[in-house]
Amino acid sequence: EQVLEKLEPFLPFKRGVWTAAAPLPGGDFKVDAVDAEVARLETDYPFLDTAFATRLIRHYGTDARNLLGDAQKLSDLGRQFGHTLFEREVRWLMKREWAQTAEDVLWRRTKLGLRLSREDAGELDTFMAGCLAGQAGAAA
Repeated sequence: EQVLEKLEPFLPFKRGVWTAAAPLPGGDFKVDAVDAEVARLETDYPFLDTAFATRLIRHYGTDARNLLGDAQKLSDLGRQFGHTLFEREVRWLMKREWAQTAEDVLWRRTKLGLRLSREDAGELDTFMAGCLAGQAGAAA
């Protein structure tokens, strides 16, 4: 906010100070309510086990519901790349967080690089490269 305050005279818009009290995307719940959010996600998406629902809430908060969308069963999430990483989440990260490589997803966004094999990471990278090239989108 201090930097933007100094830049504001040079910007074509003025928004004022607002970020100090604003929650991050998906963070619109109290910090001690994580377990309740996990339970709600499991109720809304009964095909999720507790570990998967917990990971999604910890990574995406209430945006986990936007990520999961209309999924009714695990197979609705598309291809599984390993552990609990599915195509729908990868596409979400590519669209919403501009992830472009497996390294972006596995280390910068999720830390699932600790759980996936090199082979899984390679398959993810190939899939993402295909999506970016416009090839995997039609095949998926």
